[in-house]
Amino acid sequence: MTFSILGRCARSGKMGFCQATSTPAVGWRITDIVPGKAVVTIQAHGDYRRLQVAKKLIEFGHLPEKVIKDLGEGDQYFEYRQFAILDAYGNCAVRTGNKTRSWAGEVVESDHIATGNVLVGEKVVSSMSEAFRKSEGEELEERFMRALEAGRDAGGQEEGQTSAAIVVFGRHEFPLVNLRVDVAAEPIGNLRHDLDFFKPLIGYYEKRTLDPGSVEPKIKYLEKLGLKANPYR
Repeated sequence: MTFSILGRCARSGKMGFCQATSTPAVGWRITDIVPGKAVVTIQAHGDYRRLQVAKKLIEFGHLPEKVIKDLGEGDQYFEYRQFAILDAYGNCAVRTGNKTRSWAGEVVESDHIATGNVLVGEKVVSSMSEAFRKSEGEELEERFMRALEAGRDAGGQEEGQTSAAIVVFGRHEFPLVNLRVDVAAEPIGNLRHDLDFFKPLIGYYEKRTLDPGSVEPKIKYLEKLGLKANPYR
């Protein structure tokens, strides 16, 4: 019961995903990244254990199609699941099981996959894909957010949305963006608010992680940008 976009940016080396669903806490359960290699989702009737198997197969060097094939062996609920894998080289594989709830399907491009189930229609994923393509000049996290907003504005899920998440990795083995809205009346709007506040800090935290001595205190950094350290004060 989810709509997601998986994507990569060859220019920046970023890779990640953005998604929303009608159930709580979508950000940890069904989608993850193997840094520098691939992003994978197992949704509709996701299984966190199967997700970990998929990540291990990717780490072993298996291509996306092989990963999905291997996941199907011995999985009695394979047809209930919706799979999408995109690797850092543009190789991808998708599969929507014949027991997923409609509308279910995907749009696949060389740099992104828009996929979902229990949607109001195909226009949700096509609108997501279009928004992602049209925002090519933006950073990946902004392109993801615009795609998710487009999916929502095209109708989203029949049951509405309760949670949303966005995760973006760069060229290092730590996330540049990892934001979640676990329960909210309008989680995509909340996620947009959080992302907009966090954007000026993306580069700051990356530098601070790689070399703590290279950055000034966060409060001073934000003050120079004319921003508050605490947006609620």
